[in-house]
Amino acid sequence: MFVLLLVAATPALGQPYLTRFATGVLIFGLVAMSLDLLVGYGGMVSFGHAAFFGLGAYATAVLGFHGIHSAFVAIPVAIGIAALAAFVIGGISLRTSGVYFIMITLAFAQMLFYIAHALAIYGGDDGLKSARNSLVAIIDLNQPTTFFFAVLLVFLAAFLFSFRLTKSRFGRVLQGIRDNPQRAESIGYNTYRYQLVGFIIAGALAGLGGMLHANLNEYVSPDLLNWEQSGDLLIMLILGGVGTLIGPVFGAAAYLFLQEILSMYTRHWMLVLGPILLLVVLFSSGGIYGLLGAKSRDE
Repeated sequence: MFVLLLVAATPALGQPYLTRFATGVLIFGLVAMSLDLLVGYGGMVSFGHAAFFGLGAYATAVLGFHGIHSAFVAIPVAIGIAALAAFVIGGISLRTSGVYFIMITLAFAQMLFYIAHALAIYGGDDGLKSARNSLVAIIDLNQPTTFFFAVLLVFLAAFLFSFRLTKSRFGRVLQGIRDNPQRAESIGYNTYRYQLVGFIIAGALAGLGGMLHANLNEYVSPDLLNWEQSGDLLIMLILGGVGTLIGPVFGAAAYLFLQEILSMYTRHWMLVLGPILLLVVLFSSGGIYGLLGAKSRDE
């Protein structure tokens, strides 16, 4: 939890840029954590997770476009739309496995990406501006520090929910399916239903992260649904530690920090990040979280 304490202390430095950066770390940490539920705990490697992230962001922006700015409306709508999309995509994708599952999730995400491009009424290629949602009259979310702590509370709630989920009977069954689906099915578990519910929960959390991202940047674009965004989320997850829940926050912080620093010197900063990621994978299967001496996977 040290990384959360460090991030939470950032606003005390009085630097708006650092506060914004810390807010971004929490948001991407939340989305990468939702992907960890799929990959680390469910054994479902998805290359289309950005679809739910982007849908949550677009749902928020579209509501704002039509004059609805309340967070009490935007949050359930973003979660609901992402969960519904996860139900449809997961319901079809989980009929397959392995590389076929990866490719189908990628295909669905790209379909939504091109649909977003084609929606001229909502900006098309240019994207759509999004005003920050309101909470209550006495809380001004336009203040960077206030918005940061609002995001921190949402992240902590999502983390607690995910943690309890992985320790519950459902979570244990999901991990058992990850390790040996044939054995789980042979003792009476409906592996398809368990995986589908896990897929929906992960998609819903990613939609929540998309809603927060739309509020942070006050802008959404089709790139949020692109395969490159899904790749970034996987990099954050692998970099931080698969199957750890808190590891994705380390991964998001490391990824965003390296992106910020390296891009100051070269636009080919991914060429530098690649070897770093390779070294982390080679020397620690638990990512950064594992290098710090923690378990690479909750047991």
